[in-house]
Amino acid sequence: MHPDLPTPITPPRPRIVIDTNVCLDLFVFRDPRWQGLMDALQSGAVEAVTRADCRQEWQMVLHYSHLPISDETRPGFNAAYDALITCLAPEALTPRTDIRLPLCTDRDDQKFLELALGAHAATLITKDKALLKLARKTAKIGLFAIIPPQAWVIPASHPV
Repeated sequence: MHPDLPTPITPPRPRIVIDTNVCLDLFVFRDPRWQGLMDALQSGAVEAVTRADCRQEWQMVLHYSHLPISDETRPGFNAAYDALITCLAPEALTPRTDIRLPLCTDRDDQKFLELALGAHAATLITKDKALLKLARKTAKIGLFAIIPPQAWVIPASHPV
């Protein structure tokens, strides 16, 4: 590299938030429809983040009796989640008092909106209808996109 030329800047990886149901599809059911998302997570092309209460919801769901999860398989699902989704400490999240988040009709899902805002995520990936209904509102105020997993594509600047 020539010393007089500027060093190329690598844009930061897009930061995303993935809700619990999509995580189940990725880690438990290995849904082939979301393989592009899994590939992006595994390659580091995107940075998926969570926070303690969202991670706790994930762990709680892994105990639902109707899911094909046993005491033997649960640790593996947790390890896969923890390997690909970074749990941010509270001090790593930036509270935004200048922005009023729309309220989700499902109070349990409000935390994903708060996480996406505080983590400066580009995208919240969800199948939850109550969250998806808020996509226009967050876009209108210049926040993160809220999209279903089938609409997600890896940004061209970060190929897998």
